[in-house]
Amino acid sequence: MAAAARPPKTPIKSTRVPVSLFAVQCEECFKWRLISTQEEYEDIRSRMIEEPFTCQRKTDTSCEDPPDINYDTTRTWGIDKPNIPKTPEGFTRRLVLRKNFTKFDAYYVTPTGKTVRSPTEILAFVQANPQYKDIALSNFSFAVPKIMEETVPESILKEGLNSSSAKRIKKTKNESAYTE
Repeated sequence: MAAAARPPKTPIKSTRVPVSLFAVQCEECFKWRLISTQEEYEDIRSRMIEEPFTCQRKTDTSCEDPPDINYDTTRTWGIDKPNIPKTPEGFTRRLVLRKNFTKFDAYYVTPTGKTVRSPTEILAFVQANPQYKDIALSNFSFAVPKIMEETVPESILKEGLNSSSAKRIKKTKNESAYTE
């Protein structure tokens, strides 16, 4: 799970909102636990099927403790697929929510500071930098979290976005209002 920050009320120059929090859900009590670092989160996510997360894996935490964070609409939530490989050492995986909240984009920042946006660019980087030739290309995943539509801010939908994703989200929200 990756949660993106709410955009500020004043317009921002950037067209993207970075992911600011990482959390996982306990398999036993279903409470959300914040994870201190992206590296720790990726380690948990990379082994989620073989080793599901429980509160006891977090120091000084048990299922009896209140959740660290609640799943609600105070922020936009994205849910990652389990078992996405952990980012190779020296690289950083960045998830960025598009300003119109239609999807996340995944990038990798290389040890040299170059941002790569696709498997083709990863391959080109490795070929141009032989010191990284031993890194398996399968360790890079551009799969992005699924945006939890019910957490997309109403203000984004009210802006009259032209994207089909925004229209689909708005339609889903309107339909769910009638089915509850």
